[in-house]
Amino acid sequence: MTRTARRARRTLRLTGAGAAALLVLSACSSSDDTSSGAGSATSDPAQPSGTVTVFAAASLQESFTALGEEFERTYPGTKVVFNFGGSDTLAASITGGAPADVFAAASTKTMAVVTGAGDNASAPVTFARNQLEIATLPGNPDEVASLKDLTKSGLKVVLCDKAVPCGAAARKALDASGLDLTPVSYEQDVKSALTKVELKEADAAVVYRTDVRAAGDKVEGVDFPESADAVNDYPIVPLKDSRNAAAAQAFVALVRSAGGQEALTEAGFLKP
Repeated sequence: MTRTARRARRTLRLTGAGAAALLVLSACSSSDDTSSGAGSATSDPAQPSGTVTVFAAASLQESFTALGEEFERTYPGTKVVFNFGGSDTLAASITGGAPADVFAAASTKTMAVVTGAGDNASAPVTFARNQLEIATLPGNPDEVASLKDLTKSGLKVVLCDKAVPCGAAARKALDASGLDLTPVSYEQDVKSALTKVELKEADAAVVYRTDVRAAGDKVEGVDFPESADAVNDYPIVPLKDSRNAAAAQAFVALVRSAGGQEALTEAGFLKP
């Protein structure tokens, strides 16, 4: 387990009681969530049970894994199964009929693929935001100090594919800066891009700040001001064809609870 996941678990242990209380309130009253636009509460007071399958953006892996463990402790008899990957791939799987109960995307654009197909059970709600950062080799031997430095001759840079939220955000930042950058590869999700640097197959990658934090001393992070203009909203929604609607709604409630939000903030996410 990563240091980020352990920090998230410590945070959740401290706030578990508050999170559980919020889950009960969410399960017993739908009026409050409806008025806030969440639409994810249920009037069924039954205790969630069984398996809940969550499709989530790769950048959520550490924090959601910890939240899943907390969910299983809060509701004995439940099991959370995750499918982490590029948001665009996950959205296509959902609209293609893949069985899932919850979808958490790394951008509103990819969530729109699911809602456009009518596969959502309620209106999506933004639960976190994420900002880009440059990941370099430990010690930053190439002295990367800015987005422009990534255009240095001979520097091997990796980006997420343009269809993936982290890739779209990186392209937006590059275009706004008027920079022309041809990476050595485009990766299908942010974890794959980061792994290229961790394995020293690339000198740098444009990824999320949360992923740099989760990687610990395997990489070094470099902030760049243009990232402020390419922040991604992360929406979450229970799915219409969920086989376990009660557990799906309860998991969404945990993510949005005070404990869930604190764990996400600890992992480096920005508040919604």
